[in-house]
Amino acid sequence: MDANYIVTVKEIIARTHNVKTFRVLKPGGFEFVPGQAVDLSLNEEGWKENKHPFTFTSLPDDDYLEFTIKLYNNPTGLTNRLKTIEPGAEFEISSAWGAIEYKGEGIFIAGGAGITPFISIFRYLNQKNEIGNNRLIFSNKTEADIILKDEFEAMLNEKFINVITNEPGTKYHNKRIDKKFLEESITDFSQHFYVCGPDEFTKVILDALKESGANAETLVFEK
Repeated sequence: MDANYIVTVKEIIARTHNVKTFRVLKPGGFEFVPGQAVDLSLNEEGWKENKHPFTFTSLPDDDYLEFTIKLYNNPTGLTNRLKTIEPGAEFEISSAWGAIEYKGEGIFIAGGAGITPFISIFRYLNQKNEIGNNRLIFSNKTEADIILKDEFEAMLNEKFINVITNEPGTKYHNKRIDKKFLEESITDFSQHFYVCGPDEFTKVILDALKESGANAETLVFEK
């Protein structure tokens, strides 16, 4: 049954120049699966109806819920308002929902803030020592935009592949993820593929994967 919860922010952690993690007290009995999200708004006058989907980046057995959120410069936008809130502020959140769920080893492809559903999944796999052969290809404009870079490097080592699209001289792949890049980087297109990012990014990646032989049944993304 759908329900709404009022939760209190207890900790705010800066991650990059425009990304923060917000940890809130977890309601009793609240459950989610890594990869899922909630509809979230700020529980204060003028913001209660401004709801947006955000993904959990905590683990299901943590005693808090965590959301890692990219903050945009939009005066009327929720994430702009979130730049200035402090511990003690309240969110209203829905029950958990979402189609991104771990279905087996494969390749995760994320663009920018699209990494967020994969954070909880990789933390969960790491907790169970089941990272296995999973790989992450992460596209960002600049190196400064890479969310949780150190943590992903520690979990994945050489299976963490960074692609930088707008920083000449980067030490990482300096290109966009397209069909050519995927075919040069992947030998097995029968495995699972997890894709999340801006709408256009997701469409381009899914089309390229299908053209390269990936089965539609193995593609996991938010429909």
